[in-house]
Formats: sequence, C-alpha cells, structure tokens
Amino acid sequence: MNKPISRSEPDREPGHEPVVLGAADFFARSRAKLGFDVPLGLYDPNIVPASGDPGTDKMLAIVAREQPVRPAAVLIAVVDHPEPTILLTQRSAHLNDHAGQIAFPGGKIDATDTSPLDAALREAEEEVGLSRDFVEPLGYLDLYGTAFGFRILPTVARVRPGFELTINHSEVDDAFEVPLSFLMNPANHQVHSKEFRGMERSYYAMPFAERYIWGATAGMLRVLYERIYSS
Repeated sequence: MNKPISRSEPDREPGHEPVVLGAADFFARSRAKLGFDVPLGLYDPNIVPASGDPGTDKMLAIVAREQPVRPAAVLIAVVDHPEPTILLTQRSAHLNDHAGQIAFPGGKIDATDTSPLDAALREAEEEVGLSRDFVEPLGYLDLYGTAFGFRILPTVARVRPGFELTINHSEVDDAFEVPLSFLMNPANHQVHSKEFRGMERSYYAMPFAERYIWGATAGMLRVLYERIYSS
C-alpha cells in the first residue's frame, strides 16, 4: 500500500491523557454512553455529516456538492480478551475503492438490511466470517462523514473470544487485532497531512507495527476515544 507523504505529530492536547484500560470498564462505559437511535443524518441527503476533523470535513463538503453521500455501516468489534483488542481488516488490493487500506468490517447499507446494525453484522459475516453468535452490540457511535462520499454509522460491539474467521479474499486480504490500549492512547493519535485539490488536508493516523491505520478508520477510532473516555 502506498502511504501518503505526510507530516505527523502525536496528539497532546490538554486533558487528553492516556487512559487506564480494562475490558469491563470499556464495556460499561460503552453501554452507558451509546444507544441505538439512528441519527437522521444517516439517510437525509440535506445533512452533510461531520467527522470532527477539519481537513476531512472540508473535503466532504466538496464531494457532497458533486455526488450523493452514501449511507454505510461498520462494526467496531472489541474482542473481550483480558487485554481487549479491536478487530480490523486489510482490504483487498484489487478493489476499486480504498484498495489495501486498513478498515473495520463494513460497507454500504443494502435495501434488505433491517437496520445499520444488521448491515454491520452482515458485512462482518461476509468479509471475515465473524458469526453473530459471538457479537453483543453495545450501541451506535457518532455518524461519521468520509472524504470519499460516505456517511458511516459505526456499531460498537463486544465480541466473545473463541470465534473462527473465514476471510473472503474477494474483499479482504487479511484480518488482525490491535490492542485497545494502543488505539485509545491519544499519544498514538498522530495528525498527518497531504494535498487534495490544491488544499492541505489533515487526518488522523495511528501506525501500528507494519500496519498504517489512517483516514476514516483512524478518525472513527479517535471519535470512539473522545466519546468513551473524554465526554
């Protein structure tokens, strides 16, 4: 995967300190702070969702003038290990959109999906074979707008260990887990930048070992941190 040429600095804003993480605490906070009300902006074409990242929001405002911003759903699957992890995928290199990038299981919401939650669970089954029997949904995170014209509603879920994955290589090259403690540590939330249509675009990145987690995936992880630990 080609990485953007970028500058990076860790996030060290006042009050954004590393959090002490445990599975029970994270799941308790998630149940208390999340719910299953579907935001109007998921389907209303007149609402352009924000990401919380000014660079991404500027790009999405441009894209929204050119094409519809399509609804999508992803699953933020937090695996209930003694040291919890988040399940991520690496998209197949041959795909037209976001080839080779790190992502959550998920995709466009189909007409046959009964809810964004149903779409996220379906996509997780289709992409990596994650059985719904292991998944306990905890609630929706904030609606997230991407610079490539999607309005994404993430479902945060507790995943019971012991599942077996079956990778659908037409969509995904790999699936892997990253420690929640790494992803929820603001010292690892770097801000990178690149040029887009003559403008400097900023976005979050959380490089982990050989994995380059960036863009919408890193942005939603940042929103998760802020919602669960900062709000």
